Amino acid sequence: MRLTTDQIHAIQSVVHEFAGEEAKAWLYGSRLDESRRGGDVDLLVQSNPEIGLLQRARIKNRLELQLGLPVDVMSAAIEGNFPPFVRIAMAQGLRL
Repeated sequence: MRLTTDQIHAIQSVVHEFAGEEAKAWLYGSRLDESRRGGDVDLLVQSNPEIGLLQRARIKNRLELQLGLPVDVMSAAIEGNFPPFVRIAMAQGLRL
């Protein structure tokens, strides 16, 4: 995984601030591949209730400022019938 401990803590803190203390953050995509360079930070935020567009935008903006990296945020409820892309992100991703 190509994130520092400080970056992981920043992600967790921002996700909890905007999505609640019970929210889960999953990292998926290119940042999991140690052999790659660059790339954005792809996050799946799970919460109950699922966060909306405004909360996703706030998480994205805050993290981009703190991390100095582009961030993409996808959301889902903690439990439920997940769309295929959410299932893939959870299966291949890493919970932070």
